[in-house]
Amino acid sequence: MQYVIIGAGPAGVTAAENLRKIDPDGVITVVGDEPEMPYSRMAIPYLLVNQIDEHGTFLRKDGEHYKRSGIAIVQGKVVSVNQMGKNVSLQGGTKIDYDKLLIATGSTPLAPPIPGIDLPGVTSCWTLEDARHIARVAKPGSKVVLMGAGFIGCIILEALAKSGADLTVVEMEDRMVPRMMNDIAGTMIKDWCQHNGVNVYTSTKVNSISQDDSSLLVELSTGHKLIADMVVSATGVKPNTSALDTTDVKVEEGVLVDKAMRTSDENIFAAGDVAQAYDFSTGEMSVQAIQPTAVEHGALAAKNMAGQTQATHRGSVNMNVLDTLGLISSSFGLWMGVTGGDSAELLNKERFKYINLQFQDDILVGATSLGLTQHVGVLRGLIQSKIKLGVWKERLMKDPTRIMEAYLGATQAIGFNADVMK
Repeated sequence: MQYVIIGAGPAGVTAAENLRKIDPDGVITVVGDEPEMPYSRMAIPYLLVNQIDEHGTFLRKDGEHYKRSGIAIVQGKVVSVNQMGKNVSLQGGTKIDYDKLLIATGSTPLAPPIPGIDLPGVTSCWTLEDARHIARVAKPGSKVVLMGAGFIGCIILEALAKSGADLTVVEMEDRMVPRMMNDIAGTMIKDWCQHNGVNVYTSTKVNSISQDDSSLLVELSTGHKLIADMVVSATGVKPNTSALDTTDVKVEEGVLVDKAMRTSDENIFAAGDVAQAYDFSTGEMSVQAIQPTAVEHGALAAKNMAGQTQATHRGSVNMNVLDTLGLISSSFGLWMGVTGGDSAELLNKERFKYINLQFQDDILVGATSLGLTQHVGVLRGLIQSKIKLGVWKERLMKDPTRIMEAYLGATQAIGFNADVMK
């Protein structure tokens, strides 16, 4: 059996390793379009603050791992997929045959339609090459403007702030991390950043970027003008589906897959940021661009590609955990709530602590927390298990910090007192 995987990120590498475990004799080829060995984009911020070197970003630190595992790593860009001939074509003309194909091509940064977005001093923070460029410029005293304060933007924010650069963040929505945090939590993160020396503009757009002698001039929708040595764009990403442009594989927001991670072509699968897969909370098909989901997808796709007893996807729980200059925030499931549902929240603004729970009947369906870490696993567990809380719902409505007690009480009929907001 010949397996080809397009994409050398967490989804692709996980799939390759699981295929090798299941099929010791299969031919496994992973095609990546960057010159480095497979690495994690989520490790780039740690590289920028010198907590790790470039080797530390690699998904597998042992240089002989892939060779020893019988996994061929091919560096090249796939330009087309031939469904009839069952092969992929690389830039330069090389063709690779497949019996089963996995699309694990991840996402591509979106470039906003702003005059000057293509100037040399403007960069994304998506690849190791981007990180090298940022590291050369982001030094103590340098002026950096970060466009976008979403999940990816805030991960980059951490590294840029720790570099000692004079950092300004510009976010077009009315709060930070708007697709992860409600108004209260998103505003608290902004307050925290400003308290830690980062300038933050919300409800603000970058109108244009221009060259001003050796610097960049960034004009904002508020009328403010910022001088910058570098502008980092983190305004979102889109699934990288271009490899399938020559096929009839169904693509919407991402590559549509069933619960076996199979596309509309029975021999082609998709996993990770590129896959539009089943969402546990909504029951709809959506793209969840987070690394834990990519790893889960890759392992599941491998089982089905290798023809094991069909493994089905239960759906991914929307989960985001973010560290912003030492302030931990998290959101799970339907954190924005459901029609007709109930909610409970507790706020200690001075200590930057906040928790919000969302219920449908007596089932926890979503949660948001700030400044709290001990509840992370329990919140996900309660949402994913859909445990009926019974009397514990009313107790959580009065004091949402009793989440651990509620979990134990609902599952084992035991509990203990907890008070973490005081």
